[in-house]
Amino acid sequence: MSRSNFSRRKFLATSILTTAGLGALPQLSFGASSKAIKLKDTSKVRLGFIGVGRQAMGLLGNFMKNPNVEVIGAADVYKIKLDRFKIRAEKLYLERGGKPGEIGLYADYKDLLKRDDVDAVVIASPDHWHALMAIDTCKAGKDIYLEKPLTFTVKEGQELVKAVRSNGIVLAVGSMQRAGANFQHAVRMVQKGYLGKIKTVYANVGTPPFPKEIDFEAQPIPTGLDWKTWNGPIPAVPYFPDLNPPISINPEENEKAWGAWRWYKKTGGGLMTDWGAHMFDIAQWGIGMDRNGPVEIIVDKGEEPMKYRYANGIEMIVSPFDDTNRQGVKFVGEKGWITVSRGNYDTSVKECEMSFSKEQLAFSPHHVDFIDSVLMRKDPIVPVEVGHSTCTVCTIGNIAHDLGRSLKWDPIAQVFIGDEEANSRLHYNYENGLSL
Repeated sequence: MSRSNFSRRKFLATSILTTAGLGALPQLSFGASSKAIKLKDTSKVRLGFIGVGRQAMGLLGNFMKNPNVEVIGAADVYKIKLDRFKIRAEKLYLERGGKPGEIGLYADYKDLLKRDDVDAVVIASPDHWHALMAIDTCKAGKDIYLEKPLTFTVKEGQELVKAVRSNGIVLAVGSMQRAGANFQHAVRMVQKGYLGKIKTVYANVGTPPFPKEIDFEAQPIPTGLDWKTWNGPIPAVPYFPDLNPPISINPEENEKAWGAWRWYKKTGGGLMTDWGAHMFDIAQWGIGMDRNGPVEIIVDKGEEPMKYRYANGIEMIVSPFDDTNRQGVKFVGEKGWITVSRGNYDTSVKECEMSFSKEQLAFSPHHVDFIDSVLMRKDPIVPVEVGHSTCTVCTIGNIAHDLGRSLKWDPIAQVFIGDEEANSRLHYNYENGLSL
């Protein structure tokens, strides 16, 4: 059995789609890339990593489980995190019985992209860098696994979609819940009509970013951290440890928290983008609105939660749906409901009932699917257009919340209707001479 076949079969074995195959799941589109990217070795994918903080460490472990993968380089603006990355990668090579090769470390991600032997990159940088790094990677002719949310602005997402398709790139978005058997089963039951006509979807994701600007007193920048480059396109924010949590190697001490850049309006989208990129993704998938979107964002200045209204009349309410307050999705139809979240699945409809093994609830098949997509030159389970439509829902919700009023949205033209103030929020002017 070839390595490619091994990973493919492993994906199918750990997925609810074992008997039906990927093509049977509704709303997936595996179109061919617009032009062929030639791999150096068609049985392997040589990966580089851009951004090697806490999230990248988990991704490194997942990708290194795949015998089709070789990790050969990494880039980051913080030297100590590069040093940790190399130590971890070499250890993982030894654990899987191989001999670690030379792992190149770069302060500038563009130097990693110059390497002819890098087939694909994993981008796990802060959100405000996603688009520029991914577009540069497209131009370099390398495939991409890009962490969610896809981009920081709607305009960036539009430009990234163009770059992926015009350069024939395989881009997979890190919305890995689509590989979870419980999420897949929930979507299948909804789309097959077991709940009847869907009336309402609840998506519990959390709050928008903190409304205040980052006004903390600047603290000394750690040795080896290029803070100006970390800021990149955004108006500069002062360094304080929560934005880029420090680590040490000897003694080993890893990040004590996720980077707090995600909680501030200037550097992130709050829980709306952090969890919205997962839960809005499942909600839109279930109601057949991938590559589309709502036509209205309803903001009530009272106690009512934010709502998204779709052209078919379905409303998505951004709100908890049970006493646990866990992030998740509840589909409500004429015949009953389904709730789904990480590690959980419940329904009021007998025909929709199903139990899941621990293996089926894991997300590792998502990473296997990306590698197979690179080798087979096909779209992955979450291609760029889907990542963009999901991310757009998150972003326009934050814009409506920030403005404090309801907005009309054209999901095809991707503009607010008759509202120039809102449209001005679809992008911002980059700093430091950077541009799309």
